Amino acid sequence: METPIRFTTQGLVIQDLSVGENDRLVAIFTKDYGILKAYASGVKSIKSKRSAACSLLTYSSFTLNRKGDNHRITEAEAISSFFTMGMDVEILSLCQYFCELSSVFVEAMNPNKEFLRLILNSLHFLTKENKYPPFIKAITEFRIAVISGYRPDLLACRNCGKFEDDVMFLNLRDGEILCKDCTENYEDLIPLDRTSLTALRHITYSEFGKLYSFSIPEKSADNLSKITEKYLTYQTDYTFKTLEFYRSITNI
Repeated sequence: METPIRFTTQGLVIQDLSVGENDRLVAIFTKDYGILKAYASGVKSIKSKRSAACSLLTYSSFTLNRKGDNHRITEAEAISSFFTMGMDVEILSLCQYFCELSSVFVEAMNPNKEFLRLILNSLHFLTKENKYPPFIKAITEFRIAVISGYRPDLLACRNCGKFEDDVMFLNLRDGEILCKDCTENYEDLIPLDRTSLTALRHITYSEFGKLYSFSIPEKSADNLSKITEKYLTYQTDYTFKTLEFYRSITNI
């Protein structure tokens, strides 16, 4: 009989599913093993000391037993929760969108610490610093594109080398920018004003420690959010269910 392997890690609960009356099956975005799915026995009981740690949007320390492909949580202690009762539905839906992005882009047993750091910081700024939701959404979407193999080239017009103009254009297909004089024969272009282009360059090229260190007006953030969403969904050709819900409750 195979002996279970015991190990400890930290991670963010990005999905939870009720199993029976007292158990949950949770997906954890761990810093050491990528996405893990694990059974948490008895955590729905009000007496369970692991209940809070195994709740959605909670970053916790976990001790697990692994037997084959199955994982079972034996100990759990909450470190930080990004969920609060009475949470604004727009913020909650955006948090769930970030969780879905994690489940789509991060593989099981494949650690991606940069991605996890991004999600945790975005959740922090969204839920604890009260940053404008479309602003955090735009940063998160575009940086995910950058670190997931869809990094755009925003240095200059791909044809003539012009660095900037009042309006430049992002080529969704090729991930490059064009000036207005070089757009003939190109399709799937999004216009970028100076604010949007500067913001996208910052998100693409800045060190992580400076990623959130800029600000733009809310109206510009709304526009930036539309741009980053179009780029990410075009490049991945993926329909994010939580994004559709987010759209349905916002007017952006």
